Amino acid sequence: MAPTHLLLAAVLVAQPILGYPFVANMPGVDSSLLTGRKASAHTKRASSTCPFNTNHQGAAPYTAPYTYTGAKNGLPGSQVGNILVPAKGDTAHQFVAPGPNDIRGPCPGLNTAANHNFLSHDGITTFSELVDAQQNVYNVGYDLAVLLATLGVSLDGDVLTEKMSLGCDATSRTSSTGGLLGSEEGLDGHNKFEADTSLTRNDYYLANGDDHTFNGTLFGYMDQTCSGLFNRDNLALYRYQRYEQSLAENGNFYFGPKSVLLYGAATFLYELFPSHGPEGTPDLATISSFFGAASDGKGGWEFNNAEKIPANWYSRTTPFTNLEVATEILALYAEHPVLFGGNAGAGNFDLLGTFGSGISGSKLTGSAADVRCLLYQIATENVPSSLGGVLTLPLEVLSWVLEKLNPVFEGSGCPLVTSA
Repeated sequence: MAPTHLLLAAVLVAQPILGYPFVANMPGVDSSLLTGRKASAHTKRASSTCPFNTNHQGAAPYTAPYTYTGAKNGLPGSQVGNILVPAKGDTAHQFVAPGPNDIRGPCPGLNTAANHNFLSHDGITTFSELVDAQQNVYNVGYDLAVLLATLGVSLDGDVLTEKMSLGCDATSRTSSTGGLLGSEEGLDGHNKFEADTSLTRNDYYLANGDDHTFNGTLFGYMDQTCSGLFNRDNLALYRYQRYEQSLAENGNFYFGPKSVLLYGAATFLYELFPSHGPEGTPDLATISSFFGAASDGKGGWEFNNAEKIPANWYSRTTPFTNLEVATEILALYAEHPVLFGGNAGAGNFDLLGTFGSGISGSKLTGSAADVRCLLYQIATENVPSSLGGVLTLPLEVLSWVLEKLNPVFEGSGCPLVTSA
């Protein structure tokens, strides 16, 4: 048996707690939440149980003098950051906790933007809102803002209405046909944007389909691994530990090409969440504010329904671009490389092989430019979404994706798809 397969076998037969070696002794932590809970049914939030706010209102408008980067209607802003968010006097973008009829999902950065009305507060958002909010709140580069909004709407929403749910299946409100052509799962949809090994959410198959609820035990483990400093080195280690945990416990674990996005999401904790971006400090107070994490008084963590921008917080000084996020994805991965593929039952890991410009030999390879092209390919090509399964983009969806992405990838050196 090859050394790689010996390593995988050792991980798979290890006791579940080995992926979290200190959890059993952590004060206030229920380590049973990290054991292999097998799902008997896939009980993700269906449209019938998804919160429904009958008073839908769009994102609060950007009214002078509170225009931030000036991004509006899905167009580029100034790309100049270091702006106080929300601005003093900007009452339209102060924090408002979500109510029981508002949708929130697995992405703290978007949940926070909705809680401050930079996105529709009820959680039914649009492509333009997503592009504008990423720039105005976090100073995400226009190219990356378009990429992320395109991935979200095309994979989890509706390209005709350009609407998307931040969490559960709200097809009746996002679809142009009211669901006649199938469901639109929102960001909760498994193996699209959401995937196994999330920082603070359960694997889909280990929690009866609940891949969206904040897990205080996982947040505590992340904090313990990072020692209160959520920088690249510490998060690289934590991402590796989460991979090992899923590999060992989840018989349906899948780590496909779109799992690259998980590394991208991890970079946001130290590139976007600190005040002034990477010039600031990704400390516990900052990260817990964006994640809505609060002490439970017993040494553990719980969700406080208040994912919010910290007080006196400034946006990243320079825009965070596609090439920069690709650079960070590669750097995070390189510290603790893992194999792409998935479990076909316990102890039976199948390798992915090669995909696009950045995955070869079931590993992330090449340069940051190659990873940037891989991100484009994930959005525009038929991508393996499970072992033996491929997510095929309908021609209408692909045409919409190309219309959005090709202009921002011009000059990148990536081979562009020119027609659907």
